Amino acid sequence: MKIRNFLTTTGLLCVMAGAAAAQQTLVYCSEGSPEGFDPALYTSGTTFDASGQTVYSRLVEFKTGTTETVPALAESYESSADGLEYTFHLRPGVKFHETSYFTPSRDFNADDVIFTFERQMKEDNPYYTVSGGTWEYFNGMSMGDLIKTIEKVDDMTVKFVLNRPEAPFIANLAMEFASVVSKEYADAMLAAGTPEMLNQQPVGTGPFQFVAYQKDAVIRYAKNPSYFREGLPKLDNLIFAITPDASVRYQKLQAGECHVMPYPNPADIADMKSAEGVKMMEQEGLNVGYLAYNTKVAPFDKPEVRKALNMAIDKQAIIDVVFQGSGQIAKNPIPPTMWSYNEAVQDDAYDPEAAKQALADAGVSDLSMKIWAMPVQRPYNPNARRMAELMQEDFAKIGVNVEIVSYEWGEYLDRSKDLDRDGAVLLGWTGDNGDPDNFLAVLLGCDGVGGSNRAQWCHEPFNDVVQKAKSVTDQAERTKLYEEAQVIFKEQAPWATIAHSVVFMPMRPEVEGYVVHPLGSHIFTEVSLAQ
Repeated sequence: MKIRNFLTTTGLLCVMAGAAAAQQTLVYCSEGSPEGFDPALYTSGTTFDASGQTVYSRLVEFKTGTTETVPALAESYESSADGLEYTFHLRPGVKFHETSYFTPSRDFNADDVIFTFERQMKEDNPYYTVSGGTWEYFNGMSMGDLIKTIEKVDDMTVKFVLNRPEAPFIANLAMEFASVVSKEYADAMLAAGTPEMLNQQPVGTGPFQFVAYQKDAVIRYAKNPSYFREGLPKLDNLIFAITPDASVRYQKLQAGECHVMPYPNPADIADMKSAEGVKMMEQEGLNVGYLAYNTKVAPFDKPEVRKALNMAIDKQAIIDVVFQGSGQIAKNPIPPTMWSYNEAVQDDAYDPEAAKQALADAGVSDLSMKIWAMPVQRPYNPNARRMAELMQEDFAKIGVNVEIVSYEWGEYLDRSKDLDRDGAVLLGWTGDNGDPDNFLAVLLGCDGVGGSNRAQWCHEPFNDVVQKAKSVTDQAERTKLYEEAQVIFKEQAPWATIAHSVVFMPMRPEVEGYVVHPLGSHIFTEVSLAQ
Protein backbone atom coordinates (compact mmCIF):
# COMPACT_ATOMS: atom_id res chain seq x y z
CA MET A 1 0.00 0.00 0.00
CA LYS A 2 1.48 3.35 -1.03
CA ILE A 3 0.65 5.16 2.21
CA ARG A 4 2.53 2.50 4.14
CA ASN A 5 5.52 2.63 1.81
CA PHE A 6 5.71 6.40 2.02
CA LEU A 7 5.60 6.41 5.80
CA THR A 8 8.26 3.76 6.09
CA THR A 9 10.69 5.12 3.52
CA THR A 10 10.53 8.70 4.80
CA GLY A 11 10.81 7.73 8.45
CA LEU A 12 7.45 9.27 9.37
CA LEU A 13 6.11 6.09 10.89
CA CYS A 14 7.10 2.44 10.93
CA VAL A 15 3.99 0.47 10.08
CA MET A 16 4.54 -2.92 11.64
CA ALA A 17 2.86 -6.22 11.04
CA GLY A 18 0.05 -7.59 13.18
CA ALA A 19 -1.87 -5.23 15.48
CA ALA A 20 0.01 -2.13 14.40
CA ALA A 21 -1.05 -2.65 10.79
CA ALA A 22 -4.68 -2.32 11.83
CA GLN A 23 -4.11 1.16 13.24
CA GLN A 24 -5.59 4.09 11.41
CA THR A 25 -2.93 6.58 10.35
CA LEU A 26 -3.91 9.66 8.35
CA VAL A 27 -1.33 11.79 6.55
CA TYR A 28 -2.24 15.43 6.01
CA CYS A 29 -0.04 17.27 3.51
CA SER A 30 0.01 20.65 5.25
CA GLU A 31 1.09 23.81 3.46
CA GLY A 32 3.70 25.09 5.88
CA SER A 33 5.47 24.81 9.21
CA PRO A 34 3.78 26.13 12.35
CA GLU A 35 5.35 29.12 14.04
CA GLY A 36 5.16 27.20 17.31
CA PHE A 37 2.75 25.08 19.34
CA ASP A 38 1.26 27.65 21.71
CA PRO A 39 -1.78 29.01 19.83
CA ALA A 40 -2.13 32.03 22.13
CA LEU A 41 1.01 33.50 20.58
CA TYR A 42 -0.09 33.48 16.95
CA THR A 43 -2.92 34.11 14.47
CA SER A 44 -1.88 31.85 11.58
CA GLY A 45 -4.19 29.04 10.49
CA THR A 46 -1.12 26.91 9.80
CA THR A 47 -0.19 27.14 13.48
CA PHE A 48 -3.77 26.65 14.71
CA ASP A 49 -4.17 23.46 12.67
CA ALA A 50 -0.98 22.08 14.22
CA SER A 51 -1.77 23.10 17.80
CA GLY A 52 -5.21 24.44 18.73
CA GLN A 53 -7.13 21.84 16.70
CA THR A 54 -4.97 18.86 17.61
CA VAL A 55 -3.34 19.23 21.03
CA TYR A 56 -5.67 21.63 22.85
CA SER A 57 -9.27 22.15 23.93
CA ARG A 58 -11.20 25.24 25.06
CA LEU A 59 -14.02 26.01 27.49
CA VAL A 60 -16.40 26.07 24.55
CA GLU A 61 -15.70 25.06 20.97
CA PHE A 62 -17.26 25.46 17.55
CA LYS A 63 -19.22 22.50 16.31
CA THR A 64 -17.24 21.36 13.29
CA GLY A 65 -18.71 22.76 10.10
CA THR A 66 -20.61 25.56 11.88
CA THR A 67 -20.13 28.74 13.92
CA GLU A 68 -22.31 27.28 16.70
CA THR A 69 -20.57 27.05 20.09
CA VAL A 70 -20.93 23.84 22.09
CA PRO A 71 -19.70 22.84 25.58
CA ALA A 72 -16.16 21.47 25.79
CA LEU A 73 -13.98 21.86 28.88
CA ALA A 74 -16.95 23.67 30.41
CA GLU A 75 -20.02 21.47 30.70
CA SER A 76 -22.23 24.53 31.02
CA TYR A 77 -22.16 28.26 31.74
CA GLU A 78 -24.51 31.09 32.64
CA SER A 79 -24.27 34.86 32.39
CA SER A 80 -25.65 37.62 34.57
CA ALA A 81 -28.54 39.76 33.36
CA ASP A 82 -26.23 42.75 32.80
CA GLY A 83 -23.78 40.68 30.74
CA LEU A 84 -20.86 41.43 33.06
CA GLU A 85 -20.40 37.99 34.67
CA TYR A 86 -19.98 34.58 33.07
CA THR A 87 -19.76 31.52 35.30
CA PHE A 88 -18.35 28.32 33.80
CA HIS A 89 -18.95 24.89 35.32
CA LEU A 90 -16.00 22.73 34.35
CA ARG A 91 -16.11 19.17 33.11
CA PRO A 92 -14.82 16.73 35.74
CA GLY A 93 -12.31 13.98 35.02
CA VAL A 94 -10.59 15.66 32.05
CA LYS A 95 -6.96 14.58 31.84
CA PHE A 96 -3.95 16.36 30.39
CA HIS A 97 -1.75 14.38 28.02
CA GLU A 98 0.78 12.02 29.55
CA THR A 99 3.85 12.25 27.32
CA SER A 100 7.48 11.19 27.29
CA TYR A 101 8.38 14.59 28.75
CA PHE A 102 5.55 15.19 31.26
CA THR A 103 3.32 13.13 33.53
CA PRO A 104 0.45 15.11 35.10
CA SER A 105 -0.39 14.48 38.75
CA ARG A 106 -3.94 15.85 38.62
CA ASP A 107 -6.90 16.39 36.31
CA PHE A 108 -7.82 19.65 34.60
CA ASN A 109 -9.32 22.24 36.97
CA ALA A 110 -9.99 25.95 37.50
CA ASP A 111 -6.31 26.75 38.08
CA ASP A 112 -5.55 25.86 34.45
CA VAL A 113 -8.29 28.17 33.12
CA ILE A 114 -7.12 31.08 35.26
CA PHE A 115 -3.46 30.55 34.30
CA THR A 116 -4.36 30.33 30.59
CA PHE A 117 -5.78 33.85 30.58
CA GLU A 118 -3.75 35.56 33.32
CA ARG A 119 -0.49 34.79 31.50
CA GLN A 120 -1.88 36.88 28.63
CA MET A 121 -3.24 39.77 30.71
CA LYS A 122 -1.02 40.21 33.78
CA GLU A 123 2.42 41.65 33.29
CA ASP A 124 3.61 40.18 36.61
CA ASN A 125 2.82 36.65 35.45
CA PRO A 126 6.16 34.93 34.71
CA TYR A 127 4.88 33.68 31.36
CA TYR A 128 3.77 37.12 30.21
CA THR A 129 7.32 38.07 29.32
CA VAL A 130 8.37 34.69 27.88
CA SER A 131 6.81 35.83 24.64
CA GLY A 132 7.69 39.48 25.12
CA GLY A 133 4.02 40.16 25.81
CA THR A 134 3.07 39.56 22.19
CA TRP A 135 -0.30 37.94 22.79
CA GLU A 136 -1.51 38.99 19.36
CA TYR A 137 -5.16 37.92 19.53
CA PHE A 138 -5.70 38.71 23.21
CA ASN A 139 -4.35 42.23 22.71
CA GLY A 140 -5.91 42.74 19.28
CA MET A 141 -9.35 41.89 20.67
CA SER A 142 -8.94 44.25 23.66
CA MET A 143 -9.36 41.32 26.04
CA GLY A 144 -7.10 42.90 28.64
CA ASP A 145 -9.42 45.89 28.90
CA LEU A 146 -12.50 43.70 28.77
CA ILE A 147 -11.70 41.20 31.55
CA LYS A 148 -11.78 42.75 35.02
CA THR A 149 -11.06 39.59 37.00
CA ILE A 150 -11.12 35.81 36.67
CA GLU A 151 -12.26 34.23 39.91
CA LYS A 152 -11.92 30.67 41.15
CA VAL A 153 -15.26 29.86 42.77
CA ASP A 154 -14.06 26.32 43.47
CA ASP A 155 -11.91 23.71 41.71
CA MET A 156 -14.55 23.14 39.04
CA THR A 157 -16.11 26.60 38.74
CA VAL A 158 -14.63 29.77 37.21
CA LYS A 159 -16.20 33.22 36.97
CA PHE A 160 -15.16 35.87 34.43
CA VAL A 161 -16.06 39.41 35.52
CA LEU A 162 -16.07 41.93 32.66
CA ASN A 163 -15.69 45.70 32.60
CA ARG A 164 -18.36 46.01 29.92
CA PRO A 165 -20.79 43.78 28.02
CA GLU A 166 -19.20 41.98 25.07
CA ALA A 167 -21.59 40.47 22.52
CA PRO A 168 -19.11 37.99 20.96
CA PHE A 169 -17.52 36.93 24.29
CA ILE A 170 -18.56 33.26 24.20
CA ALA A 171 -17.63 32.95 20.51
CA ASN A 172 -14.27 34.53 21.30
CA LEU A 173 -13.58 31.90 23.97
CA ALA A 174 -14.05 29.19 21.32
CA MET A 175 -11.11 30.59 19.36
CA GLU A 176 -7.66 29.00 19.45
CA PHE A 177 -5.99 31.75 21.50
CA ALA A 178 -8.23 30.63 24.39
CA SER A 179 -6.90 27.05 24.30
CA VAL A 180 -6.42 25.87 27.88
CA VAL A 181 -2.88 24.96 28.89
CA SER A 182 -1.68 23.01 31.93
CA LYS A 183 -0.59 25.21 34.82
CA GLU A 184 1.19 22.23 36.36
CA TYR A 185 3.25 21.70 33.20
CA ALA A 186 3.95 25.43 32.90
CA ASP A 187 5.13 25.57 36.52
CA ALA A 188 7.38 22.56 35.98
CA MET A 189 8.98 24.10 32.91
CA LEU A 190 9.46 27.42 34.72
CA ALA A 191 11.12 25.64 37.65
CA ALA A 192 13.39 23.83 35.20
CA GLY A 193 14.39 27.12 33.59
CA THR A 194 12.83 26.12 30.25
CA PRO A 195 9.49 27.99 30.00
CA GLU A 196 9.85 28.11 26.22
CA MET A 197 9.06 24.37 26.13
CA LEU A 198 5.38 25.27 26.43
CA ASN A 199 5.69 26.45 22.84
CA GLN A 200 7.90 23.58 21.66
CA GLN A 201 6.56 20.46 23.39
CA PRO A 202 2.87 21.16 24.05
CA VAL A 203 0.65 19.45 26.62
CA GLY A 204 -3.11 19.81 26.29
CA THR A 205 -6.40 17.98 26.66
CA GLY A 206 -7.17 17.78 22.94
CA PRO A 207 -7.89 14.77 20.71
CA PHE A 208 -4.25 14.18 19.76
CA GLN A 209 -1.01 14.13 21.73
CA PHE A 210 2.12 15.74 20.37
CA VAL A 211 4.85 13.16 19.62
CA ALA A 212 7.60 14.86 17.59
CA TYR A 213 8.34 17.70 15.18
CA GLN A 214 11.01 17.92 12.51
CA LYS A 215 11.03 21.52 11.28
CA ASP A 216 9.84 22.00 7.72
CA ALA A 217 9.32 18.25 7.35
CA VAL A 218 6.86 16.46 9.62
CA ILE A 219 4.77 16.65 12.79
CA ARG A 220 3.64 13.42 14.46
CA TYR A 221 0.65 13.03 16.76
CA ALA A 222 -0.88 10.03 18.51
CA LYS A 223 -4.46 9.48 19.64
CA ASN A 224 -5.25 10.82 23.11
CA PRO A 225 -6.64 7.70 24.82
CA SER A 226 -8.23 9.83 27.56
CA TYR A 227 -9.97 12.39 25.35
CA PHE A 228 -13.14 13.61 27.04
CA ARG A 229 -15.38 13.18 23.97
CA GLU A 230 -16.32 9.53 24.02
CA GLY A 231 -15.31 7.48 20.98
CA LEU A 232 -13.04 10.18 19.58
CA PRO A 233 -10.68 10.61 17.90
CA LYS A 234 -11.16 7.76 15.44
CA LEU A 235 -7.60 7.91 14.11
CA ASP A 236 -4.74 6.26 15.97
CA ASN A 237 -2.05 8.42 14.41
CA LEU A 238 -2.07 11.77 12.64
CA ILE A 239 0.86 13.00 10.58
CA PHE A 240 1.38 16.46 9.11
CA ALA A 241 3.70 16.06 6.11
CA ILE A 242 4.82 19.65 5.53
CA THR A 243 4.67 20.31 1.80
CA PRO A 244 4.74 24.01 0.82
CA ASP A 245 4.32 23.51 -2.94
CA ALA A 246 0.68 22.97 -3.96
CA SER A 247 1.67 20.99 -7.07
CA VAL A 248 3.77 18.62 -4.97
CA ARG A 249 0.88 18.22 -2.51
CA TYR A 250 -1.35 17.16 -5.38
CA GLN A 251 1.25 14.71 -6.68
CA LYS A 252 1.47 13.15 -3.22
CA LEU A 253 -2.31 12.92 -3.01
CA GLN A 254 -2.52 11.18 -6.37
CA ALA A 255 0.31 8.83 -5.42
CA GLY A 256 -1.41 7.90 -2.18
CA GLU A 257 1.34 9.51 -0.11
CA CYS A 258 -1.15 11.69 1.74
CA HIS A 259 -4.87 11.49 2.41
CA VAL A 260 -5.86 15.17 2.57
CA MET A 261 -4.32 18.36 1.16
CA PRO A 262 -5.34 22.02 1.55
CA TYR A 263 -5.11 24.98 -0.81
CA PRO A 264 -4.87 23.44 -4.29
CA ASN A 265 -3.68 25.48 -7.23
CA PRO A 266 -6.75 26.97 -8.94
CA ALA A 267 -5.38 25.65 -12.24
CA ASP A 268 -5.58 22.09 -10.90
CA ILE A 269 -9.14 22.21 -9.55
CA ALA A 270 -10.96 21.18 -12.74
CA ASP A 271 -8.63 18.19 -13.11
CA MET A 272 -9.05 17.26 -9.45
CA LYS A 273 -12.82 17.17 -9.77
CA SER A 274 -12.60 14.46 -12.44
CA ALA A 275 -9.41 12.70 -11.35
CA GLU A 276 -9.60 9.06 -10.32
CA GLY A 277 -8.73 8.53 -6.66
CA VAL A 278 -9.55 12.11 -5.64
CA LYS A 279 -12.63 13.33 -3.79
CA MET A 280 -13.24 17.10 -3.87
CA MET A 281 -15.16 19.05 -1.25
CA GLU A 282 -15.91 22.77 -1.59
CA GLN A 283 -17.61 25.54 0.34
CA GLU A 284 -18.03 29.30 0.11
CA GLY A 285 -15.25 30.80 2.23
CA LEU A 286 -15.69 33.21 5.14
CA ASN A 287 -12.60 35.10 4.05
CA VAL A 288 -11.00 38.16 2.51
CA GLY A 289 -7.65 38.71 0.80
CA TYR A 290 -6.13 42.18 0.96
CA LEU A 291 -3.10 44.43 0.46
CA ALA A 292 -2.38 46.33 3.69
CA TYR A 293 -0.51 49.62 3.36
CA ASN A 294 1.64 50.76 6.27
CA THR A 295 -0.33 53.85 7.18
CA LYS A 296 2.38 55.05 9.58
CA VAL A 297 4.94 55.51 6.79
CA ALA A 298 4.78 58.33 4.22
CA PRO A 299 3.26 58.66 1.71
CA PHE A 300 0.94 55.78 2.73
CA ASP A 301 -0.15 57.84 5.73
CA LYS A 302 -2.37 59.82 3.33
CA PRO A 303 -5.79 58.33 2.49
CA GLU A 304 -5.71 60.03 -0.91
CA VAL A 305 -2.49 58.17 -1.80
CA ARG A 306 -3.93 54.85 -0.71
CA LYS A 307 -7.12 55.50 -2.68
CA ALA A 308 -5.07 56.37 -5.75
CA LEU A 309 -3.13 53.11 -5.56
CA ASN A 310 -6.37 51.17 -5.10
CA MET A 311 -7.71 52.65 -8.35
CA ALA A 312 -4.62 51.36 -10.17
CA ILE A 313 -5.26 47.69 -9.27
CA ASP A 314 -7.04 45.65 -11.92
CA LYS A 315 -8.88 43.29 -9.57
CA GLN A 316 -10.73 41.50 -12.35
CA ALA A 317 -7.42 40.51 -13.92
CA ILE A 318 -6.31 39.14 -10.54
CA ILE A 319 -9.54 37.13 -10.22
CA ASP A 320 -9.07 35.75 -13.74
CA VAL A 321 -5.36 34.94 -13.51
CA VAL A 322 -4.79 34.06 -9.86
CA PHE A 323 -8.15 32.64 -8.77
CA GLN A 324 -9.24 31.21 -12.15
CA GLY A 325 -12.93 31.31 -11.34
CA SER A 326 -12.72 30.41 -7.64
CA GLY A 327 -12.91 33.98 -6.33
CA GLN A 328 -14.90 37.18 -6.48
CA ILE A 329 -13.85 40.82 -6.18
CA ALA A 330 -13.88 42.14 -2.61
CA LYS A 331 -15.06 45.67 -1.84
CA ASN A 332 -15.53 45.38 1.93
CA PRO A 333 -13.20 44.04 4.63
CA ILE A 334 -15.76 41.35 5.58
CA PRO A 335 -17.10 38.63 3.27
CA PRO A 336 -20.56 38.92 1.67
CA THR A 337 -21.71 35.75 3.47
CA MET A 338 -21.34 37.50 6.87
CA TRP A 339 -24.16 39.37 8.55
CA SER A 340 -23.83 43.20 8.48
CA TYR A 341 -22.11 43.17 5.07
CA ASN A 342 -22.77 46.60 3.53
CA GLU A 343 -24.02 46.12 -0.03
CA ALA A 344 -24.36 49.89 -0.51
CA VAL A 345 -20.60 50.51 -0.36
CA GLN A 346 -19.13 51.42 -3.75
CA ASP A 347 -15.81 49.87 -4.67
CA ASP A 348 -12.87 51.90 -5.98
CA ALA A 349 -13.16 51.94 -9.76
CA TYR A 350 -10.26 50.58 -11.82
CA ASP A 351 -9.02 53.77 -13.49
CA PRO A 352 -5.25 54.09 -14.04
CA GLU A 353 -5.48 57.61 -15.46
CA ALA A 354 -7.48 58.84 -12.48
CA ALA A 355 -5.05 57.06 -10.18
CA LYS A 356 -2.08 58.79 -11.79
CA GLN A 357 -3.78 62.18 -11.46
CA ALA A 358 -4.73 61.51 -7.83
CA LEU A 359 -1.08 60.76 -6.97
CA ALA A 360 -0.01 63.98 -8.66
CA ASP A 361 -2.68 65.93 -6.78
CA ALA A 362 -1.35 64.44 -3.54
CA GLY A 363 2.14 65.69 -4.39
CA VAL A 364 3.56 62.21 -4.94
CA SER A 365 5.94 61.45 -7.78
CA ASP A 366 8.67 58.88 -8.47
CA LEU A 367 7.24 56.60 -5.79
CA SER A 368 9.06 53.34 -5.09
CA MET A 369 7.56 50.76 -2.75
CA LYS A 370 7.70 47.13 -1.73
CA ILE A 371 4.90 44.62 -2.02
CA TRP A 372 5.27 41.65 0.31
CA ALA A 373 4.18 38.32 -1.20
CA MET A 374 3.14 35.46 1.12
CA PRO A 375 5.17 32.24 0.70
CA VAL A 376 2.17 29.98 1.36
CA GLN A 377 -1.17 29.38 -0.35
CA ARG A 378 -4.47 30.39 1.19
CA PRO A 379 -7.99 30.30 -0.26
CA TYR A 380 -8.03 34.11 -0.16
CA ASN A 381 -4.67 34.17 -1.98
CA PRO A 382 -3.70 30.98 -3.82
CA ASN A 383 -0.62 32.56 -5.47
CA ALA A 384 0.65 35.69 -3.76
CA ARG A 385 3.76 35.94 -5.92
CA ARG A 386 1.66 36.07 -9.09
CA MET A 387 -0.75 38.53 -7.48
CA ALA A 388 2.17 40.76 -6.52
CA GLU A 389 3.52 40.61 -10.08
CA LEU A 390 0.16 41.74 -11.48
CA MET A 391 0.08 44.62 -9.00
CA GLN A 392 3.65 45.48 -9.94
CA GLU A 393 2.55 45.80 -13.58
CA ASP A 394 -0.52 47.85 -12.59
CA PHE A 395 1.49 50.26 -10.46
CA ALA A 396 4.13 50.65 -13.17
CA LYS A 397 1.39 52.08 -15.42
CA ILE A 398 0.95 54.99 -13.00
CA GLY A 399 4.67 55.56 -12.49
CA VAL A 400 5.12 53.59 -9.25
CA ASN A 401 8.10 51.27 -9.05
CA VAL A 402 7.49 48.05 -7.06
CA GLU A 403 9.97 45.61 -5.56
CA ILE A 404 8.48 42.24 -4.56
CA VAL A 405 9.84 40.70 -1.36
CA SER A 406 9.05 37.56 0.62
CA TYR A 407 10.23 35.57 3.63
CA GLU A 408 9.68 32.20 5.28
CA TRP A 409 6.09 32.12 6.60
CA GLY A 410 6.87 32.59 10.29
CA GLU A 411 9.34 35.37 9.56
CA TYR A 412 6.90 36.95 7.11
CA LEU A 413 4.20 37.13 9.75
CA ASP A 414 6.61 38.47 12.35
CA ARG A 415 8.30 41.10 10.17
CA SER A 416 5.01 42.33 8.72
CA LYS A 417 3.98 43.54 12.20
CA ASP A 418 6.80 46.12 12.30
CA LEU A 419 5.52 49.67 12.69
CA ASP A 420 8.16 50.95 10.26
CA ARG A 421 7.64 48.18 7.69
CA ASP A 422 8.25 49.37 4.15
CA GLY A 423 5.42 49.27 1.64
CA ALA A 424 2.34 47.06 1.58
CA VAL A 425 1.82 43.45 2.63
CA LEU A 426 -0.37 40.83 0.97
CA LEU A 427 -2.33 38.95 3.61
CA GLY A 428 -5.86 37.82 4.28
CA TRP A 429 -8.18 36.43 6.89
CA THR A 430 -10.60 33.60 7.41
CA GLY A 431 -13.10 34.35 10.16
CA ASP A 432 -12.43 32.74 13.53
CA ASN A 433 -15.85 33.01 15.15
CA GLY A 434 -18.49 34.09 12.63
CA ASP A 435 -18.74 37.61 14.07
CA PRO A 436 -17.90 40.85 12.15
CA ASP A 437 -15.88 41.97 15.18
CA ASN A 438 -13.34 39.27 14.32
CA PHE A 439 -12.55 41.10 11.08
CA LEU A 440 -13.21 44.76 11.84
CA ALA A 441 -11.83 45.11 15.37
CA VAL A 442 -9.08 42.49 15.24
CA LEU A 443 -7.65 43.47 11.85
CA LEU A 444 -8.37 47.20 11.82
CA GLY A 445 -8.84 48.36 15.41
CA CYS A 446 -6.32 50.45 17.33
CA ASP A 447 -5.48 47.64 19.76
CA GLY A 448 -4.25 45.53 16.84
CA VAL A 449 -1.58 48.00 15.73
CA GLY A 450 1.79 46.29 15.89
CA GLY A 451 0.05 42.92 15.77
CA SER A 452 -2.98 41.70 13.84
CA ASN A 453 -3.56 45.17 12.31
CA ARG A 454 -0.94 44.97 9.54
CA ALA A 455 -1.99 48.36 8.17
CA GLN A 456 -0.86 49.89 11.51
CA TRP A 457 -4.04 51.92 11.14
CA CYS A 458 -5.57 53.59 14.20
CA HIS A 459 -8.44 55.79 13.07
CA GLU A 460 -10.46 56.90 16.09
CA PRO A 461 -13.84 57.41 14.31
CA PHE A 462 -13.65 53.84 12.99
CA ASN A 463 -12.33 52.42 16.25
CA ASP A 464 -15.08 54.09 18.28
CA VAL A 465 -17.77 52.54 16.09
CA VAL A 466 -16.44 48.97 16.22
CA GLN A 467 -15.82 49.16 19.97
CA LYS A 468 -19.38 50.35 20.51
CA ALA A 469 -20.72 47.61 18.23
CA LYS A 470 -19.36 44.77 20.32
CA SER A 471 -20.76 46.21 23.55
CA VAL A 472 -24.30 46.11 22.12
CA THR A 473 -26.34 42.93 22.31
CA ASP A 474 -29.05 43.74 19.74
CA GLN A 475 -27.87 42.38 16.36
CA ALA A 476 -29.88 44.90 14.33
CA GLU A 477 -28.16 47.76 16.15
CA ARG A 478 -24.78 46.07 15.79
CA THR A 479 -25.46 45.67 12.06
CA LYS A 480 -26.00 49.41 11.62
CA LEU A 481 -22.75 50.18 13.40
CA TYR A 482 -20.76 47.68 11.35
CA GLU A 483 -22.29 49.04 8.14
CA GLU A 484 -21.11 52.49 9.23
CA ALA A 485 -17.64 51.11 9.96
CA GLN A 486 -17.39 49.69 6.44
CA VAL A 487 -18.18 53.13 4.97
CA ILE A 488 -15.40 54.71 7.05
CA PHE A 489 -13.01 51.93 6.04
CA LYS A 490 -13.69 52.53 2.35
CA GLU A 491 -13.17 56.27 2.69
CA GLN A 492 -9.86 55.84 4.52
CA ALA A 493 -8.60 52.86 2.48
CA PRO A 494 -6.01 51.29 4.82
CA TRP A 495 -6.24 48.23 2.56
CA ALA A 496 -6.86 47.43 -1.04
CA THR A 497 -9.55 44.74 -0.67
CA ILE A 498 -8.84 42.11 -3.33
CA ALA A 499 -10.92 38.93 -3.17
CA HIS A 500 -13.19 36.47 -1.39
CA SER A 501 -12.93 32.86 -2.46
CA VAL A 502 -14.39 29.39 -2.46
CA VAL A 503 -12.55 26.84 -0.33
CA PHE A 504 -11.62 23.56 -2.07
CA MET A 505 -10.49 20.47 -0.15
CA PRO A 506 -9.17 17.52 -2.20
CA MET A 507 -8.76 14.18 -0.42
CA ARG A 508 -8.53 10.44 -0.99
CA PRO A 509 -11.83 8.55 -1.40
CA GLU A 510 -11.18 6.48 1.74
CA VAL A 511 -11.33 9.56 3.97
CA GLU A 512 -14.60 9.57 5.93
CA GLY A 513 -16.13 12.14 8.25
CA TYR A 514 -14.14 15.16 7.08
CA VAL A 515 -16.15 18.40 7.18
CA VAL A 516 -15.06 21.67 5.56
CA HIS A 517 -15.06 24.11 8.46
CA PRO A 518 -16.34 27.65 7.67
CA LEU A 519 -13.75 29.15 10.02
CA GLY A 520 -10.88 27.71 8.00
CA SER A 521 -9.55 25.10 10.43
CA HIS A 522 -8.57 21.62 9.30
CA ILE A 523 -10.04 19.32 11.95
CA PHE A 524 -9.44 15.56 12.14
CA THR A 525 -11.14 14.68 15.43
CA GLU A 526 -14.06 12.89 13.75
CA VAL A 527 -12.23 11.67 10.64
CA SER A 528 -11.56 8.00 9.87
CA LEU A 529 -10.33 5.89 6.97
CA ALA A 530 -12.51 3.33 5.25
CA GLN A 531 -11.08 -0.16 5.67
